[in-house]
Amino acid sequence: MWTVSTSLCVAVTAKRGRGRVVEDNRSRHCPYLDTINRGLKSHAYTHSVQFTHHVFLNLHTLKFYCLPDNYEIIDSSLEDITYVLKPTFTKQHIAGLDKQGKLYRAYDGTTYLPGIVGLNNIKANDYANVVLQAFSNVPPLRNYFLEEENYKGIRRPPGDIMFLLVQRFGELMRKLWNPRNFKAHVSPHEMLQAVVLCSKKNFQITKQGDAVDFMTWFLNALHGALGGTKKKPSIVTKAFQGSMRIFSKKLPHPDLSPEEKEALLLTEEYQEQMSESTFLFLTLDLPTAPLYKDEKEQLIIPQVPLFNILGKFNGSTEKEYKTYKENFLKRFQLTKLPPYLVFCIKRFTKNNFFVEKNPTIVNFPITNVDLREYLTEEAQVTEKSTTYDLVANVVHDGKPSEGSYRIHVLHHGTGKWYEMQDLQVIDILPQMITLSEAYIQASPLTQSCVL
Repeated sequence: MWTVSTSLCVAVTAKRGRGRVVEDNRSRHCPYLDTINRGLKSHAYTHSVQFTHHVFLNLHTLKFYCLPDNYEIIDSSLEDITYVLKPTFTKQHIAGLDKQGKLYRAYDGTTYLPGIVGLNNIKANDYANVVLQAFSNVPPLRNYFLEEENYKGIRRPPGDIMFLLVQRFGELMRKLWNPRNFKAHVSPHEMLQAVVLCSKKNFQITKQGDAVDFMTWFLNALHGALGGTKKKPSIVTKAFQGSMRIFSKKLPHPDLSPEEKEALLLTEEYQEQMSESTFLFLTLDLPTAPLYKDEKEQLIIPQVPLFNILGKFNGSTEKEYKTYKENFLKRFQLTKLPPYLVFCIKRFTKNNFFVEKNPTIVNFPITNVDLREYLTEEAQVTEKSTTYDLVANVVHDGKPSEGSYRIHVLHHGTGKWYEMQDLQVIDILPQMITLSEAYIQASPLTQSCVL
């Protein structure tokens, strides 16, 4: 694929007068974007003669050519353009990303922090943007994708399209952390096109989606595309996977008589069963929102401490789960903590008619969330560190179908929190984060080893 380098066309077609360069604005409105080759009968050749745009770039080889003369241009001043198209990172650079808080100046004059960069909301893709921004600030995942060599050699079956997700996510990660961007924001268009294709249009750019549904699909799809299986790990499972015990007990049908229920409870089928399961994130259930208004005729916005809803995993709290045919009583207990823990706060409930949102505010500490009491006794002995510090907080605002997403991210180099919503990036006080309707949270295990 070939493209006209419009920024260079300005320089090439400029006219000089009295010692200064006068820009020719024709190159800024170039109607031609790409072509197949640069031969005499190619569109690129015709375009170069007709519009006097002479500098063309091959997007695959990253080589510049001058048309119609058809020779390669070798000039160090063009490196800025090729670096924006394909940023590269050394191991030394990657190792220092979380240790510095230096502001960089984009070529349009704006300043930005690499990694704290806005993403275009093309139409209704903010649900995907916040998840991608959250994962771009998870160092093990980020460091893996900043180096293309880490996944370049992974072999996939012929005709498999899922690896496109890996390639596009790597490209987006490198653009988000590029210290030499042209602008202080990045377009996720190529990444989202891969999402639409690989998800078979379950997630789209033009239709609002659910951030948790997208994150669930994305983590599993990325794990599979990297060659991961239930037994074979990938960078996804190395970063996010923990394990738990699930105690499940089948309940008799409520319409049965007491005698029949008692008889069934004595059978083996209705005894409590224990199973081991892995997880990439934990779902936290909110208490039911109040239906009544207070004395001022206003709906009460309830609040609940994080540790109250974490009680689901203490090994003793039981909850009934209903399926189409059967009911089960389940309780959970953690057996292994992941290096990065992701909480999903279940705000939406669906029925046959509509989706309802629970506006309950979760009071959570930003640092030192200790999960030791939710581990089994054996795990409490083996797990050295059990506390987590928040690094990303995804928020949903508004109605279920018409709402919008934003994200709070901690920049490690500066120690400051930033709020990102589409292209808007502002700094925010940590105290304000806890007042939001948190939906997804990501936290690293303190003093955990680097993957």
